[in-house]
Amino acid sequence: MPDTARSVSRKGIWSWMLFDWAAQPFHTLIVTFIFAPYFAAHVAASPAEGQAIWGFAAGTGGLLIAVLSPVLGAISDAAGPRKPWIFGFSLLAIAGAIALWFVAPNGGPGITLLALTAFVITLVGFEFASVFNNAMMPGLVDRSRLGGLSGNAWALGYLGGLVCLFFMLAFVVADPNSGRTLLGFNPVFGLDPAQLEGDRASGPFTAIWYAVFVIPLFLYTPDAAGGQRIAYAVREGLAKLGTTLRHILKERSLCSFLVSSMFYRDALNGLYTFGGIYAVGVLGWTTIQLGVFGILAAAAGIVGCVIAGAADNRIGTKAVVAIAILVLIVAVALVASTAANEVLFIRVAEGSNAPTIMFYCAGALIGAAGGALQASSRPLLVDQAAPNRMGEAFGLYALSGRATAFLAPWAIGVTTSLFDSQRIGIMPLLVLFILGLVFLVPVRSRG
Repeated sequence: MPDTARSVSRKGIWSWMLFDWAAQPFHTLIVTFIFAPYFAAHVAASPAEGQAIWGFAAGTGGLLIAVLSPVLGAISDAAGPRKPWIFGFSLLAIAGAIALWFVAPNGGPGITLLALTAFVITLVGFEFASVFNNAMMPGLVDRSRLGGLSGNAWALGYLGGLVCLFFMLAFVVADPNSGRTLLGFNPVFGLDPAQLEGDRASGPFTAIWYAVFVIPLFLYTPDAAGGQRIAYAVREGLAKLGTTLRHILKERSLCSFLVSSMFYRDALNGLYTFGGIYAVGVLGWTTIQLGVFGILAAAAGIVGCVIAGAADNRIGTKAVVAIAILVLIVAVALVASTAANEVLFIRVAEGSNAPTIMFYCAGALIGAAGGALQASSRPLLVDQAAPNRMGEAFGLYALSGRATAFLAPWAIGVTTSLFDSQRIGIMPLLVLFILGLVFLVPVRSRG
């Protein structure tokens, strides 16, 4: 780690961490809990079609990210500074998020196309900005502090998502029948519940939140020094990327980590995506119960990130990742063992709260272990790459995370259809987590 890492001010480090606080509401509000369900239920022709075309849009954005992330990362390594890239993709993310406000319910094909286009633009903007923000991390602190930095940043991000989700449910999103929010208030700013304006407001709210809290990154966090001119940087970056791709199989530890993270991140994303669907279909949960579940998972995620950061130097980054995967395997097993009248495959009395309590416990494990896994993956990747090629490394990391993004949804869909059971349908996640654990074995870790 270069000596410059030790000269970064506390303000500069906190400003870098605020990026996660600024960006996390996109995943919490738009991808998971508010806008995506709104789109499927009230914009698309049917919920089933909405889920299908939303997934197609996410896959399209993921493909763009997979193809371009390592290329742009390699170019940025040669060019030097990361902030211009973050700024450009931030503008893209903000514009896409604001456009979601105009996605009115039951608006027809034109509105559906607007929603999907805006979502892809927002997804690409946030994901690419994250790639370049991650590439700044190794220059901020020594390797001994890298796990704590990543863990605390992820925890801050989970806290940001939690604050935003609570605010939206408590004061903005209203039941169209009662016209009241989760806490029984009229929605703020005169938003019309009948037009589901609270749900649509998740887009511009996310944009404003991000625009405000990303500012300190540009003001106070030091960036890499200027490198080659852009034309030369493009040629040099692409040449280095080509060399990396040709020789990556020889870099056993890096290759194993990318494959491992490909499987376990795909499984984790599948767990996040289908956890709510499972709760609604198997347990018959309401939107309010799902909201509470989301708040609980986010709070547990904060704890998991902090614990991961503290454990990084004590037991090693690789050990933290391995333990998190094992906990997630247990969590999937708990979910699969829970039904409306069953806990751990044991039948319980009709109307018992035990299944709900068990699912909340599983949600807490998923939040805590998922947070720890994501937080510790960043410093573990740093251990695999040369300091002057971090943009390329995180680009490859983004590529590996998107390369099989279809795998968990496809496997769950096929298994559910074959066995006509949501409980059996989520079992492929166990396989993916186990594969992630197996490919983790050869990975080296300096922390």
